[in-house]
Amino acid sequence: MADVTVIGQGIFLRGSIKGDGDVEIRGRVEGDVEVGGEVTIGEGALVKADVTARRITVRGAVAGNLTGEDGVRLEEGARVVGDLRGAGIGIAEGALLRGNVQTGTGGEGQRTRARQQPAQARTPVRVEPRKAPAVVVAKATSPGRKAQPAEERAAPPLPVIPVLKKGARAALRKRSR
Repeated sequence: MADVTVIGQGIFLRGSIKGDGDVEIRGRVEGDVEVGGEVTIGEGALVKADVTARRITVRGAVAGNLTGEDGVRLEEGARVVGDLRGAGIGIAEGALLRGNVQTGTGGEGQRTRARQQPAQARTPVRVEPRKAPAVVVAKATSPGRKAQPAEERAAPPLPVIPVLKKGARAALRKRSR
């Protein structure tokens, strides 16, 4: 097992981290992280940087892109604003991701081959309509105990937002004066 470097809970680090071992981040890091081993971002940790490693596990918050050769795993409570890239991506229930996901290896080579294929050889992709997520209603419990789901029901439908023609807002403002 490789040496593990731990950045503790009360530590704030500004700058790049580079190395071959494993890193566990429990505090706050601002700067790129490039590690040959594993990176674990603990619960309560905040990383404002791009992270590149063999394997990445996130339990805290990350504002940046995550690239894991073997994979990236977002566990319950993880919050990521950025793109995920890796051979395998795992997102647990209760994790939040705002960004894109790219799986597999050799991403650049795949894009080049796709451009070289003739247009007739491409298979059309069917896009399913977006469905509203289910809402889980939980029973209240005493402090310190996890809530148990009581029932699951469909969430309300997604809102319909009207689109105004160009200049319609200005016309509405003039009429209201």
